[in-house]
Amino acid sequence: MSTRLDHRNPLVFDTHELGRRPGALQRLTRTVEAPKELGIPEVIHVPEGRPVDIELRLESVMEGVLVTGTARASAEGECVRCLEPLQQDVEVDFQEMFSYPDTDDRGRRKAAADDDAEDDEDMIPLEDGLFDLEPLLRDAVVLALPMQPVCREDCPGLCSECGARLADDPEHHHDAVDIRWAALQGLAGTIQDGEKDNMSGTASDVQDAAEKQEK
Repeated sequence: MSTRLDHRNPLVFDTHELGRRPGALQRLTRTVEAPKELGIPEVIHVPEGRPVDIELRLESVMEGVLVTGTARASAEGECVRCLEPLQQDVEVDFQEMFSYPDTDDRGRRKAAADDDAEDDEDMIPLEDGLFDLEPLLRDAVVLALPMQPVCREDCPGLCSECGARLADDPEHHHDAVDIRWAALQGLAGTIQDGEKDNMSGTASDVQDAAEKQEK
C-alpha cells in the first residue's frame, strides 16, 4: 500500500495554483534540507541536512504538469587517488511529466472501462494535485556525481611503496635497485667479510710465529 503524499514535506509540491489550462506557467524556488543518502553511498554524496537550492518551472499541458528544474548543492567524498576529503559543487537539471490521474497518455479523459487498467509505467500520476520531487532529485544527483571522485584532475595520488601523499612532496622517490644487482652486492659483501676474516687469521698466525722465535 503506497503512502499518501504529505504537503508538509518540503520536497512535495502543490500544483493547484497552476490550474489545468494548457499553457499556464508557474515558477517556484525553494531551499530544502538534503534527504538521507542523496548521492552515491561510500563514494560521494550530499550530506543529510545540507541546503539544496531548487528552482522549478511548472507548465500545464494536456497530459498533466511538465516539471522542469535545477538543483544546486555541495557534495563531499574522498579522493580515490590520495584518499583526502573533498567537496564538490553539484548542479543538476531535470524534467518530468506528472500526469493527471483521470487522463491517458494523450491527454484524453479516461473512459470508465479504463479505470481498472494498469497504469503506464512511464507516467507518474499527480496525487490530489501534489507531486514528490525526491525520486527525481535523487536520480539526477546520482547521475551527475562521479563514480571515482578526485580532489583535482592532476592529483598524483599516493606513493605505491610507502603510501606518502605525492602532492605534499613532488620530489618524493625511492632509489630503484635491480634485484639481480642486489644479489650480487650481497654476494660481494659476503666475500669481503670472508677476506677480512682470513686476513685477521693470517696476521694472528704471523704474530704467534714471531713470539715463538723470540723464545
